[in-house]
Amino acid sequence: MTTAQQRLQESPMLRAALEKQVAGGLLARMGLSSLAVTGLGSHPARSTADQLENVSSMDDLEAIVQRVGRPPLLIKNNQVVLGAGQDDSLDDFPPGTDARIRGTEKTIPSVGRVEFANFRLAWGGTGWVIAAEGADRIVVTNRHVAALVARRTADGQGIFMRDPSQIRYGASLDFNEEFGSLASEATPFAVVDVPYLADTTSPDVAFLRITGKNLPSPLALADSDAAVGDLVALVGYPAYDDRNDASDMARYFRDLYDVKRYAPGKILQALAPGVALRYDCTSLGGNSGSPLIRLVDGKVVGLHYSGIYGRFNSAVGVRTLRDLLDGRRPISITAADAGTAEARRDGIHNPTDLAGRAGYDPHFLGTGDLAAPWPVISSTLAADLATPSDELPSQPSEIRYTHFGVKFSRSRSQPAMTAVNIDGQHHVAIKRGDDRWFQDGRIPLTIQLRKEDYAHPDIDRGHLVRREDPNWDDTPPAGGPGEEANGLARRANDDTFHYTNAAVQHGDFNSSSQLWLGLENYILTSIKTHGFKACVFTGPVMREDDQQIAPGVIAPREFWKLVVMEASGTRALHATAYVISQGEMIRELLERRARTEAVEGFVLGAYRTFQIAIADLAESTGHDFSRYVPFDPLGAVAAQEEAAHVEPRYLPLDAVHQIVL
Repeated sequence: MTTAQQRLQESPMLRAALEKQVAGGLLARMGLSSLAVTGLGSHPARSTADQLENVSSMDDLEAIVQRVGRPPLLIKNNQVVLGAGQDDSLDDFPPGTDARIRGTEKTIPSVGRVEFANFRLAWGGTGWVIAAEGADRIVVTNRHVAALVARRTADGQGIFMRDPSQIRYGASLDFNEEFGSLASEATPFAVVDVPYLADTTSPDVAFLRITGKNLPSPLALADSDAAVGDLVALVGYPAYDDRNDASDMARYFRDLYDVKRYAPGKILQALAPGVALRYDCTSLGGNSGSPLIRLVDGKVVGLHYSGIYGRFNSAVGVRTLRDLLDGRRPISITAADAGTAEARRDGIHNPTDLAGRAGYDPHFLGTGDLAAPWPVISSTLAADLATPSDELPSQPSEIRYTHFGVKFSRSRSQPAMTAVNIDGQHHVAIKRGDDRWFQDGRIPLTIQLRKEDYAHPDIDRGHLVRREDPNWDDTPPAGGPGEEANGLARRANDDTFHYTNAAVQHGDFNSSSQLWLGLENYILTSIKTHGFKACVFTGPVMREDDQQIAPGVIAPREFWKLVVMEASGTRALHATAYVISQGEMIRELLERRARTEAVEGFVLGAYRTFQIAIADLAESTGHDFSRYVPFDPLGAVAAQEEAAHVEPRYLPLDAVHQIVL
């Protein structure tokens, strides 16, 4: 925690005064009213000394660094306006700087203002064209700019969020917005998707894709880092910002903000391991995402993201930008998975690659009374299941992997049901790797989705069999105790990264699924802690009116989970069922039981996790769970055939301790 943060935390009066001061300037202009909204009151800590390319502290502001001699020059018709006034003097720069500025004016048309649709702010920062991708262009800006209207998904992409009335936000890039320009001269290009949105622990970068005619050209990236003393310039859109001295702003900007400017300066500190790139160009709020251009060659050496008034501004270095552009993108992972991961291209495994997979074992808990067979899939879905080329008569329709199996819907191109064996006593911690997903050549590739099918902003890709669940090996490691097992556990881990195991999840589901994830963690942690064995079945609730979000891509609105293990101290099973839903399943059960009064005013709200009686789950999904109904503590009293005559049994869960076991 910085000294400024300590003072702010310890003094409510100081916080109130600061909040009032800030609200009068930048926040007021942007429609905000609280330090908490802008993230100035708290921040995530940087995790290592090398991660300096983040905006994380309340001291990290776009800033006026040098009070004189660093003019933010106006731009007119894509040319820098030189010599317009005394405060625009270049006397603090070497002779010939004006000519070098003229030599870099070719970069100006490729720098635009990041504008928003359906959001409370009209615009949020600066962006510039970094690459061409076919007929489209890739624009780079800061994460903290894009994150105003988009959120990060599990694979590092971004999707636009919605406002409280469920209208989706949008964005565009306007490459004009100069001093004196007319509204009719605006040149906006729509942002069609967000290929990359950094995690808060990664460099402050986001990529946006724009489309249209006569798109600006990409800026050239420098082949070498900037050196101390190099002449550089920021091109961007400074906005009025009370976080800087008012007299300094009045002198430099003459009360003219929100238009494109060119701000020359010098490199104060070169980028090095554990050392940030710093410079003294004048900036304000709105410069976030500006290119830092080296005057000697007109190439970009960094992406501006923050600064401290009177001291320095900071940028993400060009090497980081090159790495991200080349696809070397860090993926956010949990602490338990700590390690480096990169998003990679999809692959294909042929039948030989996957030979020898045993699949789900229904006798994993034991034989006889402890047998845990697959639930019988509804007749409608059963007729739609894919048949793997290595199908076994004893395991019909099962696509077999290590410690788990999948029954796959041909028409939905996603799992109809999965089953996994979990061995808590022999669980092996496998660090997350490169997150490379594969298609499975044992069923037609044409009925499987690919990475491109998950590009739509309304859907996410997620494991139906969780990556950690099948990661166990009851064979001692070859090197003896203490060494990581590299056999079955590692193979099971890798097997989960098949599109046959990928669930199509609506974005709203993932953003509201904290308790579902908590439930899954609770199940696995309990199994590992007590050395249990368990069998877990999972699947989507497939409805005829599920939304087709993209051609051939249908997002279920609900998912269910059935957990089966041996009851403590007995030779009998114990089974519980859960569903994540906006309430459709519960409402329909009430309606079917003639409880009309119970659904009056029933509201389909945000996604919630429910524990549900297995008999009721069977009725809702059409699957046959009769093997497990007698072992359900929530609803075992009624036999499945009598379910229509009893109340539906369900329990909304707000915490895992509420589960009825």
